[in-house]
Amino acid sequence: MTQAADMQFYDDLPLFEAFEGVADEGNYRPLPDGWVLAVADIVDSTSAIAEGRYKAVNMAGASVISALMNALDERNLPFVFGGDGALAAIPAAMASKARAALAAAKTWVAEELGLELRAALVPVADIRASGLDMRVARFKASEEVSYAMFSGGGASWAEAEMKAGRYQIEAAAAGSRPDLTGLSCRWNPIVSRHGAIVSIIAIPGLRGNGPEFQALVGDIVALAEGEERGGHPVPENGPEPRLSMQGVAVESRAVAPRGRRFLAWSWITLQSLVLFLCFKLGWNLGKFDTTQYKRDLVRNSDFRKFDDGLKMTIDIGIERLSQIEERLKRAAESGVSSYGLHQQDSALMTCIVPAAMSRDHVHFIDGAAGGYAMAAKNLKAALAPAS
Repeated sequence: MTQAADMQFYDDLPLFEAFEGVADEGNYRPLPDGWVLAVADIVDSTSAIAEGRYKAVNMAGASVISALMNALDERNLPFVFGGDGALAAIPAAMASKARAALAAAKTWVAEELGLELRAALVPVADIRASGLDMRVARFKASEEVSYAMFSGGGASWAEAEMKAGRYQIEAAAAGSRPDLTGLSCRWNPIVSRHGAIVSIIAIPGLRGNGPEFQALVGDIVALAEGEERGGHPVPENGPEPRLSMQGVAVESRAVAPRGRRFLAWSWITLQSLVLFLCFKLGWNLGKFDTTQYKRDLVRNSDFRKFDDGLKMTIDIGIERLSQIEERLKRAAESGVSSYGLHQQDSALMTCIVPAAMSRDHVHFIDGAAGGYAMAAKNLKAALAPAS
């Protein structure tokens, strides 16, 4: 009962349905002072990407969200997936559970994925004391799923504080495992149908998040909307049903410790083969409606968001990409925005499916060859002073 009351603030937020509403500050509300931000990312994710391990990087980022959702027993958690990391807003009463979940996630990522997860809990009150704010809105992706959007500069400040070594969470004891029920990564990369999968990050420039930057966001969204289905990377009828054995192997590490992994691997492989056979042939399995699941999968996909800046992974033609780049360049030259983008030929999908029969499964989309992590690297290079 207490947890439900703590989440009432977010549950009561009005939903907006047109994505261009991310640029409208009227859709955002200040987070309560007593809340904290759970922030996490992968240290040196670019090296892992260079080694071809971006599926593991994405799985590590999504594991943060899965661990928090399960530990807090809260499906409607305000979070944002960033490819090689994640952020979530947590009521103060849930902070201790969140800390334990993040500590266990750090250990699991190190032991099972061979990556270093950095994590922190940052009080919203400290963000405001620094002169910034933490505001949240709810974008209605489908009838069953909404996603949090964040503005005010607080998310970026919290991430910078974490990277500076403040508010750090230490790893749990060796062998600790978070509850990652529902976390899966069974799909092969989704190949571009229009020309390129492009991951874009655009943040406010020296002029701040004012009318000019909001107009830029509106323009970029409008250009993307000109593509079929707004540049959605996932085909309208769902991804091509081909099993990713690499994804199955990573998922088996999420659900079972060493020594019991073969049984988990076998069960996940069997489930996946049956599911993909149903997808391929259009069969239903008992009460499992394949057509409805594919429809929900597409609608619930998180391929665009706002997290102190616009982030999108879209499938677009080369001419439209040139138009978007030209608009971003003009905004950068005038000090309205800074940006980074990364082009690749396919997208990755990482999923949280709490129950096969529920329709509120969520699907995180990123570029398959670096995506948001490489776009962020290019943004950082653009922001670096000329030598």
